[in-house]
Amino acid sequence: MTDPLSKRRLKMWIRLLGVTRHAEAHLREFLRVNHDTTLPRFDVMAALYRRREPLTMSELSRLLLVSNGNATTVVDRLERDGLVRRVPSETDRRTVHVSLTDEGLRQFEGLAVDHEREVNALFSGLSEADLDAITDILKRMRKEAP
Repeated sequence: MTDPLSKRRLKMWIRLLGVTRHAEAHLREFLRVNHDTTLPRFDVMAALYRRREPLTMSELSRLLLVSNGNATTVVDRLERDGLVRRVPSETDRRTVHVSLTDEGLRQFEGLAVDHEREVNALFSGLSEADLDAITDILKRMRKEAP
């Protein structure tokens, strides 16, 4: 027997994906036009900022849900721009730790304020009750995921 909610769940998934893609495309363009940067650069800097301690490239990749190669490419550019530093591990020469430089920290803090403002504008049509309901639903979906 077919699940009677199957088609509705599929439509919900398509809507959720559409909203996510729209928001991501908007934020990519916002960062490009207003800050001459990319969403992957922002994401790497955000991960390093949240932790406030050096991360290995593997930890960074895992946090961002990207391959080591993708993370390395972004870190290479950030390092070239003086926004992150790489420090070899003292105990394992194959391991490199990455952290924000003082300039990276300063730049990210400015980016983060504008990013938050833009996300707020994107979802300004949602009330506090809407946000609570969506957050609750997404948390339940995460716990129930196979």
